[in-house]
Amino acid sequence: MSYQSMEEARTRCEKEGIPFWKAVQLEDAQERGVSEESSWKQMEGMWKSMLENLDAYEADRISTGGLVGKEGGLMDTYQQEGNTLCGDFMAKVMSNALKMGCNNACMKRIVAAPTAGACGVLPAVLVTYYREYNVPEETMIEAMYVAAGLGQIIANRAYLAGASGGCQAEIGSGSGMAAGAICHIKGADVEVIGHACAMALKNLMGLVCDPVAGLVEVPCVKRNVGGAVNALAAADMALAGITSKIPVDQVIDAMKEVGDKMDVSLRETGIGGVAGTPAGQEVTERLFS
Repeated sequence: MSYQSMEEARTRCEKEGIPFWKAVQLEDAQERGVSEESSWKQMEGMWKSMLENLDAYEADRISTGGLVGKEGGLMDTYQQEGNTLCGDFMAKVMSNALKMGCNNACMKRIVAAPTAGACGVLPAVLVTYYREYNVPEETMIEAMYVAAGLGQIIANRAYLAGASGGCQAEIGSGSGMAAGAICHIKGADVEVIGHACAMALKNLMGLVCDPVAGLVEVPCVKRNVGGAVNALAAADMALAGITSKIPVDQVIDAMKEVGDKMDVSLRETGIGGVAGTPAGQEVTERLFS
């Protein structure tokens, strides 16, 4: 059985003297009945696919619904002008989050991490850092295991689908996964990784899933930016020694409680939230009339 809690994974890390990523890899190999080498090659394939998918972005490609597509290119241009409020690195993170979200909306190949709608968060954080600071590829693949392990625990204790738990389950989970993953790259242990994930999840708890016209375009693409920026903020807090007063497992449980209480109109139905605004309804009528 896969890890049911961060506490379970942490206990194994301490007992066997291994890092969190290794505990995730060993569990994956055992659960699927494959070798550690085979598990590594599969994760490496997903990492390389993530790199390729980001590079496949086309700024002149418009989504099927006609609502998004150019955002990544616009952010690139703004970043290159060198006058961003958040700085060069963060602007690149934002640009890459938009690109991957647009790729998904434009039916291009993406890596669902943890879902298609949240596919921009993890690569925005990891790929940008990898290319900016020349991190060894092995470390990046380890970070992918960290993200996968966190996502696995969230899936076991709560939800990853917006239809089940709102966008907190998609963008929120992706943000928590990315926060923990980047902490590993910075040399953090399992304790710090857990705090980063917990803080990222808390910051986005209650986030509803309200796609306009039921399409994974608005506000989904731009929410990937919010998830990526939030992940880096949570990671920096954890790396600074700031801790989550609520353990990550309990934060995930709280996220499930909030998701269960969320009205169905706010869970990927395209009825409530921004989808229910006059402008959102106008888009829906235009696309389906």
